[in-house]
Amino acid sequence: MLNLDVIRQATRLTRAGQLVEATVLLQSMLRGDSVPDAPSRREERLALDGREPLTIDANANAIQRTDSPQQSNPATAHPRMLRASLDRKIGHAGIGLRGVMKRAPLSKPDIVPDGARFIEGTYSNPAGSRAYKLFIPSRYQERPLPLVVMLHGCTQSPDDFAAGTRMNFIAEEQNCFVVYPAQPSRANPAKCWNWFRTADQQRGSGEPALIAGITRQIMESYLVDRKRVYVAGLSAGAAAAAIMGATYSDLYAAIGIHSGLACGVATDLPTALAAMKQGGPPDHKTTLGDRQPVPTIVFHGDRDMTVHPNNGGQILEQSVSTMATQKKVHRGHVPGGHTYTRTVLSDASGRKMLEHWSIHGAGHAWSGGSPAGSYTDPAGPDATREMLRFFFEHSLKAE
Repeated sequence: MLNLDVIRQATRLTRAGQLVEATVLLQSMLRGDSVPDAPSRREERLALDGREPLTIDANANAIQRTDSPQQSNPATAHPRMLRASLDRKIGHAGIGLRGVMKRAPLSKPDIVPDGARFIEGTYSNPAGSRAYKLFIPSRYQERPLPLVVMLHGCTQSPDDFAAGTRMNFIAEEQNCFVVYPAQPSRANPAKCWNWFRTADQQRGSGEPALIAGITRQIMESYLVDRKRVYVAGLSAGAAAAAIMGATYSDLYAAIGIHSGLACGVATDLPTALAAMKQGGPPDHKTTLGDRQPVPTIVFHGDRDMTVHPNNGGQILEQSVSTMATQKKVHRGHVPGGHTYTRTVLSDASGRKMLEHWSIHGAGHAWSGGSPAGSYTDPAGPDATREMLRFFFEHSLKAE
């Protein structure tokens, strides 16, 4: 149950730069606990000089195995200063804030197959500058290839995300480029894409302009099949990918959303936490205008306690609200792993437009990923392979 007085108080704290206090307040509200005492207006005013980008965390992965240490949430992480106090207060409820765990250094065989290249680059425009890493398959021989843009979650890096998803290895098999934009800590202390800020949800400005700019820079520098360019992400990166699909439907032929949220369900800290806890507002809609919805594949664990599974359903609703669909439901089981329900929605012509994979028993982790990277669940199904299969079934229509 949302308390409007608490929401208003948290919003005031956020504007004052008191993100720690605002997060404690909202987490307590969402759990149904008694609300901590609010700081005085004078204390709020004193905090105005310490503003920073919004970073929030509501971490809980219900299916982490005992040999896989819990890490901070890649949806919206918070600085380490919250770790001790909030772990004690809310760890018992399955929603804890934790510091970043140290991992063994990644080796090249974890990230890129033999014979392929993984190179660094940068892109700048009036919105800022971002580094990226580009995977070039070994069979690239000056003919147009597809391009996949991969957006990592909070606390992650291009190397970590590449290792966990094994996207480079499947891309080597399928012969396509993959680019991994890197969100720096100067843009967000936990390296989160700022999916919950209005300024970063619009075409031609903020982070969408930077991600689109990186995409176009690769398209200009290499032989890319311009009708087969795709974008995918995990958690905060998945929410950013949903924004890219909504704002640049002329650039991306399909999008992949793993454990993410629909475009525009949040515009600040309180609405972000609420959407992560229970899904976006029931009446939330994104206006597409004359544009057609972008084909979308969604993966979401039904025990995800970081980004509520309702969000996966809202992504589908957002995409298909304007078109007639045919629906087919498939159920399956990964040997030794998870069961899943795969729902396929096709348009009136029979073209597959949406796939929704509900992974039963899975939490907030990349399905079928490698333990070499963070936030992965090797018990499958293989989200990376299925995303590429779905992507390559779609291309932009000729203009």
